[in-house]
Amino acid sequence: MHDVYVIGVACTPFGKQPESSFKDLTRQAYLEVLADAGLPSGDRIDQAWFGNCGMGTFGQRNIRGQVCFTPLVREGLFPERVPMINVEGGCATASMAFHGAWKDILSGQADISLAVGVEKTYVPGDAARTQEIFEGGIDQLDPQEWMDYYRAAGEQSGKPFAPSPAGGTIFMDTYAMQAAWHMRTYGTTQAQIAFGASKNHAMGALNPKAQYRFEVSPEQVLADREISWPLTRAMCAPIGDGAAAALLCSARALAGLPAAVRERAVRVRASVLSGGKYRTLGEPGLSRIAAQRAYAAAGLQPGDIDVAEVHDATSFCEIYQSEMIGFCEIGQGGPFVGSGATALGGRIPVNTSGGLVSKGHPVGATGLSMVYELAMQLRGECGPRQVPGADIALAENGGGVIGFDEAACAITLLQRC
Repeated sequence: MHDVYVIGVACTPFGKQPESSFKDLTRQAYLEVLADAGLPSGDRIDQAWFGNCGMGTFGQRNIRGQVCFTPLVREGLFPERVPMINVEGGCATASMAFHGAWKDILSGQADISLAVGVEKTYVPGDAARTQEIFEGGIDQLDPQEWMDYYRAAGEQSGKPFAPSPAGGTIFMDTYAMQAAWHMRTYGTTQAQIAFGASKNHAMGALNPKAQYRFEVSPEQVLADREISWPLTRAMCAPIGDGAAAALLCSARALAGLPAAVRERAVRVRASVLSGGKYRTLGEPGLSRIAAQRAYAAAGLQPGDIDVAEVHDATSFCEIYQSEMIGFCEIGQGGPFVGSGATALGGRIPVNTSGGLVSKGHPVGATGLSMVYELAMQLRGECGPRQVPGADIALAENGGGVIGFDEAACAITLLQRC
C-alpha cells in the first residue's frame, strides 16, 4: 500500500444559487482545485469520482459526472478518456468520492485521482422537488418499518413521533427525538444545544464560503422559530447549493511536483466507512465504529486531534458526535459543548467552518467541504478562524437514515506534512 496526499482542495461559496447550474458549479470547483494544487491543467489526472444526490430530480439520472464534465473535456480543461465513477450515499456522498480517490492511490492504481461533490437543493417555487431530493435518504420501499420504529422510540424519548407538515423533512424530527431522549437520559439541555449553534454561527461569520455569515447569540437561537422541539431554525442546516473538490496523489507524484505544492500537501492518515442499522436509542451509533477503526488504522487517539469537522445537520449532532468520536464520555456531550471546549481556543475546536448550520449543507458536496476546511486549517490558511499549530484533523460525515443511525458514515483523518 502507498501513502496518500491531498495536494489541492476547493469549495465554492455555499448558498441559494438558482442562477448556477450543475455544470457551472462543477466547473468552478474543478478549476479552483487545479489552481490550488498548482497544476496548469488536469492532464495528469488518472481517475475521477463524482458525487451527487439530487441531479436525477432535475432529469439527469445517470452518467451525472460525465455530463457535467463534457464541456470541460471539449475545452481541453479535463483530459479525454479519463474514467469517472458516479457515487451517491446521501449526505456522505462527497466523502465516498474522497474514499474512492484515496483507494485509487492506496492501491497503486493511480498517481493522481480527483474527487468532486456537486449539489443543488434549492429550487425556487418548487418545494416538492427539494423534498424529493431528501426523501431519497430514507427507505421508500418499506416505509412502515421506520414509521413503527419511530413510534416506539417516541414513547422512550418522551417526544411522540409526529412528522413535520408538508414542506419539512422527517430528518429534523428524527434528530429532535434523539435530542429529547438524550435530554431525558443524560440531562442535556436545550441551552447547551443553543450554545453550540451560536458558536458555529460565529465561526461561519468568519468564513467567506459560508451560507450564513452572521452571529446569533444563544438567546436568539432559543427564541428562533421552532422546527421540531427542542430544535429551532438556527439549530438546523439550511437548504442550499454548492460544490467542493479534492486532488489526491501518491508519494511518487508528490515528489515530482514543485516545492510550493509539496509544502502545502496534507497526508491522509485514514479514510474509513461504516454502515448503519436499526439500533436502540442507547446503543452507540455507526460513527463510533468508524472512528474507532480510523484511530486504529492511523495509530492515533481522540486526544491527538487538533481540529474537527462533524456533521451537524442539527446542533444536537455536535453534542452527540463529540461523544461518538471520543472527545468526551458518552452522556457528557452537552456539558462538553456548553463549556466552550469545541470553540476556537477550546480543548478541541469543532466546525471552524461554521458547520452545516452556518456554512450550509448542499448534500452531495458537504463531505469534501469538510476536507477543504481541514486542509486549510492544517496549512495555516484559515485567517481569523485558524486553530494555532493544527497538526492532525478529523472529519465525520454521515448520510441517509436507517432508524437513528445514518445509512453510511465516513471518518477521515488528515495530518500536516
